[in-house]
Amino acid sequence: MDLDKKQQEYLDGRGAQVNTINKFLKNSLSKEHVEAIDDWEISKEKTAYIIGSSKSIVNKVESPDVGMMYSLNPYQGCEHGCIYCYARNSHEYWGFSAGLDFEQKIIVKQDAPALFKKFIEKKGWEAYPISLSGNTDCYQPCERKFKLTRQVLQIALEYKQPISLITKNSLILRDLDILQEMAKHNLVCAFVSITSLDEQLRQKLEPRTTTAKQRLKVIEQLSNVGVQMGVMAAPMIPGLNNHEIPNILKASANAGAIAAGYTVVRLNGVINQIFEDWLKKNFPDRFDKVWHQIQDCHDGNVNDSRFGTRMRGEGNFAQLMNHTFKLHCKLNGLNLKPMELNRSAFKIPQAQISLF
Repeated sequence: MDLDKKQQEYLDGRGAQVNTINKFLKNSLSKEHVEAIDDWEISKEKTAYIIGSSKSIVNKVESPDVGMMYSLNPYQGCEHGCIYCYARNSHEYWGFSAGLDFEQKIIVKQDAPALFKKFIEKKGWEAYPISLSGNTDCYQPCERKFKLTRQVLQIALEYKQPISLITKNSLILRDLDILQEMAKHNLVCAFVSITSLDEQLRQKLEPRTTTAKQRLKVIEQLSNVGVQMGVMAAPMIPGLNNHEIPNILKASANAGAIAAGYTVVRLNGVINQIFEDWLKKNFPDRFDKVWHQIQDCHDGNVNDSRFGTRMRGEGNFAQLMNHTFKLHCKLNGLNLKPMELNRSAFKIPQAQISLF
């Protein structure tokens, strides 16, 4: 779809307002005569769930910036529709667009639980923590139907395999029974992503996520049953939500969070185009200010792929956010000690004991 052509109506309930061209595809479709083609009514399209299969489900994480060694993602694509999501680009590998397709065409990896079990039964596995939602949210709406995350957690509890999670959906509370049992053995920690406490801004940034109020309730309820809880104030977008860092950290600490992290927005790949289109439609009066401040955080660009700087940015605005974050972590007693999970309890059920 040509990004220069104006959308006829704003697609409420969706983050992206366009489908960008997939660079991996030889052919693409364009909209030439809108008034004559009813099939282009994409605003009426429902989310499609595509059953996929994988050879493996646990991935070794090479990036030093994300604080995890292994990740597992039961779903590809995410109905939450967060406009800034770095995972949008990966949807192109499956033959889809990083724009609306990312939110409307969700690949369900139904064999995820079986593959997870196979992975942790490998000889020599040392029970390193595995992070759920390294790419897309493991508690996005379709989890209510497919329950892949719940099945993975059930296996993790059985094997005493440590798990870390990050989500922005209160659906995680459905699995409180399993998480509480895992917490008894110190096998789980969870981060809740809070981008804004402003409900109007949240609805525009992350149209199909739960409210910030509900996310704080998630922190409170899980911390009350012994789960180590943290908050990710991410991403911070200068000119839109960066001023909320103090309030997000304070509210999260009051709810029971003991750790916190943050990132500065970076618009990698075609997210540059998707976010630019969204920003012009939602905040036309602030577009120049926000865009230029994002550039200021990335040496004149809106993206930075360098390890070490890509998540934090550099320059005056990035430095100010970093100082603000550190100060309010200190004021709220966050990050006083690292979250550590128990690897020593791992055991394959009914494993044969060697006599030699």
